[in-house]
Amino acid sequence: MNNWIELLQDFKKKNQPVALVTVTKVLGSAPCKVASKMIVTHQGELFGTIGGGKLEFLVIDEAIKAISENKIKELDYTLGPDFEQCCGGKVSLIIEPMNKSPELFLFGAGHIGIELCAILKDTPFNINLLDSRSNWDESITIDKNVTFSNIDFDLYKSYVNWGENCYIVIMTHDHKLDFEITALALSEKTKYIGLIGSKTKKNKFHHKLINELGFKDGISPVHCPIGLPIGGNTPKEIAISVAAELLKEFYAT
Repeated sequence: MNNWIELLQDFKKKNQPVALVTVTKVLGSAPCKVASKMIVTHQGELFGTIGGGKLEFLVIDEAIKAISENKIKELDYTLGPDFEQCCGGKVSLIIEPMNKSPELFLFGAGHIGIELCAILKDTPFNINLLDSRSNWDESITIDKNVTFSNIDFDLYKSYVNWGENCYIVIMTHDHKLDFEITALALSEKTKYIGLIGSKTKKNKFHHKLINELGFKDGISPVHCPIGLPIGGNTPKEIAISVAAELLKEFYAT
């Protein structure tokens, strides 16, 4: 496949997740060559080939898993009877998921939120900053790559890209709003939920989630207090600790 760069650019423009499969080593007889490439979509659609047959069929499944997990895979195969091939060669390949950057939804454009946006610039996260206060965006300065929204809480459920690639950080100006967002996030699928607050706030939210809303585990799935315990309590230092926790969570998977 000679046009794989152009194809990847097209998928990037459409923000469509795909996996790029590249053959990295071939020993002995095999139906493919080193540097053979194939693009696989999340639906299993193919562009290019690594030789067809059962090998390609198995790799397609692995590519779809790589997209779902957003994780690079390195695989080795020996082409014997199990592959309905008698050539006996060995093939190594790498599967790279593309266009699936983690989506960060940061609720609260206060001092810590603004610092966090700046610190996470040029990291894998696509940053969405939300603050429902009227005209609040006129009083802050954020990078052009940060998406800002001042929509009300009632629209958060439909606005957020919930799912296994979704990271939620809650640090608004209002404890009641913090609680509502926490409950919403717990009811949806996310990769990470972080909440700023004291032990008192954590305990209060925990009991309310259990007793009023019926969340069996309460606040247990939420990182609260948010951030790694690095010390320091200025907005910038707290933002650094939160950024470190987010990146640790992202790279651990």
